[in-house]
Amino acid sequence: MTVKTSRSRKARAKSGDFELDAEEIVDAAVEIFHEGGLDAVSMRSVSSRLGVSPVPLYSRIGNREALVDAIADRLLEDLAPAHRDNEPWDAYAVRWSRELRSRLRQARDSRLIVWPGREAYVEATRPLVAAMRRDGFVADAAVQACRLLTWATVGFGAVESGAEPPSRRRPRTRPGGDPGGVDRSEIDALFDMHIRYLLEGIGRDLAAATPSSER
Repeated sequence: MTVKTSRSRKARAKSGDFELDAEEIVDAAVEIFHEGGLDAVSMRSVSSRLGVSPVPLYSRIGNREALVDAIADRLLEDLAPAHRDNEPWDAYAVRWSRELRSRLRQARDSRLIVWPGREAYVEATRPLVAAMRRDGFVADAAVQACRLLTWATVGFGAVESGAEPPSRRRPRTRPGGDPGGVDRSEIDALFDMHIRYLLEGIGRDLAAATPSSER
């Protein structure tokens, strides 16, 4: 499908009816990123994919850093899952964290979206903040909790991207207990533990801050 899209773009460029816009530039950049990683993305590689010179990319997107930001935003857009009726905040937070981790894993290159100050992260946390506020969090506590969850998930994703399977299996009773490495099923279990421990701590803080008459 990527090849057909690329040829279509080039055909349109040669016929003279090719109107380059920012979304199409980002589409091409995302394709290249998925195929070759972050190092493969450049203004020249994207312009080549589109069949144009690099000049219009600079006028519509900016420099390569702006292009990388646009790729990250695209991979994180519409991240938050829909909140279910009567779903408690911590159950929603688990689903939200798993979806964020899934997006991070799709990226393959943690350098792209490891910076948790991206606006896309802020947008993605809004439904989670709302769920927490419905369940009794004051505003700043909800934002703090979302930031902790985001940083924990982004950090975990950056570490797991470099994880190696154990070279030799050793007897163990705990996921991740082999000093020689971890396999995929263990990483999934460790992530769920990681988030559960964090949510339990957040929940304890919420309970301690809530007057007994409101519990």
